[in-house]
Amino acid sequence: MSRRLRAGAARPPIMVLVLAGAFVLLIAALVIGSFTKPDLPAYSLTVPAPTPVGDTLVGPAIYTLDASSTEQWRHFAFGRNAVVDSGPWDIAFRRFHVIVAPGGGIADLGAVGFDSVTTLPADGYRPNDTAQDTTNPGVGKWYDYSMLSHLLTSKHHVYAVQTARGKYAKLELVAYYCKESGQACITFRYAYQGDGTRRVK
Repeated sequence: MSRRLRAGAARPPIMVLVLAGAFVLLIAALVIGSFTKPDLPAYSLTVPAPTPVGDTLVGPAIYTLDASSTEQWRHFAFGRNAVVDSGPWDIAFRRFHVIVAPGGGIADLGAVGFDSVTTLPADGYRPNDTAQDTTNPGVGKWYDYSMLSHLLTSKHHVYAVQTARGKYAKLELVAYYCKESGQACITFRYAYQGDGTRRVK
């Protein structure tokens, strides 16, 4: 009897074996994912050509920019339809972080169809968090992160943007990758209303 008890006590509990097996599978999946070359979206960097758009409706348009710097923000001006290095700007990107120009704000409209948004709200726009300039709280975490592929994928929310000059745009962050720059290559879809009204279609 005592010999049988000693033999049974030497076996590890089933729960320990299950947890160990799950841990091994997780490590294997992470290793395989790190060596798998992902298929990057076929977006190409947009060549900046700032041009004043005046009081017109611009878009829907697609724009791709390199936001890979960990220190420098890439500024985009809806009113000039391009990335800009100087002068007024409306929204800026640094890797997966997004902010608006001081005096502007962003409102999350949720996972709705981009084309279904025709008129933007009058209020609910959130300014940047002055204590932390990394991401506007109206955008927050706009992506999902996969532990297996180590890739960021968009949640495809549509955001309303109120610029510092009182204009409006709708925005969807489409992708974080492109063929040329790899990661931190932001592609976004937008429509901008230059006449100051909130109608964006």
